[in-house]
Amino acid sequence: MKTTLLINGHRNPDDSKYGKALFLKASELKEVTTHTLIEEYPNFQIDGERERALLTEHKNIVLQFPLYWYSSPAILKEWIDEVLARGWAYGGGTALAGKKIMVAVTTGGAEKVYQHDGANRFTINEFLRPFEQTAALCGMTWIEPFIMYGVRYLDQSQIDAACEQYLQAINELQ
Repeated sequence: MKTTLLINGHRNPDDSKYGKALFLKASELKEVTTHTLIEEYPNFQIDGERERALLTEHKNIVLQFPLYWYSSPAILKEWIDEVLARGWAYGGGTALAGKKIMVAVTTGGAEKVYQHDGANRFTINEFLRPFEQTAALCGMTWIEPFIMYGVRYLDQSQIDAACEQYLQAINELQ
């Protein structure tokens, strides 16, 4: 059994140089099952039962997405709304309790803009609080997010280094 489910929440994964590099590198790990939402559900008609079965089969979950307007792309939000059902994931349901969850986020802006005195006024961890609270509500263990800042400014060696750091972060989930 593969232990980690890597959910790609990018709305245009083939157009994503940086997220795609991370995703492809992580897909090389034998314990990782990859799952690209927009490929599975191009019309946003999420199959909740199928997705819950996938979650049940794995002990670790990684949500990978670019930060869009200080949150996730719509497909990932729709997935959360449809899949994390009351009575199954929370509200008496404990299907996800004890599972580890990590978000992996790419940003166009440099780390300095995600500071209280930066252009975005808040840290990346503050923008990710809804995901952290969702994990808590579901009884999951929140793992330090993997953040790849300022992707549009990175050269290939920096992208390669980030990919190696990503693999290390995923391996540490095991």
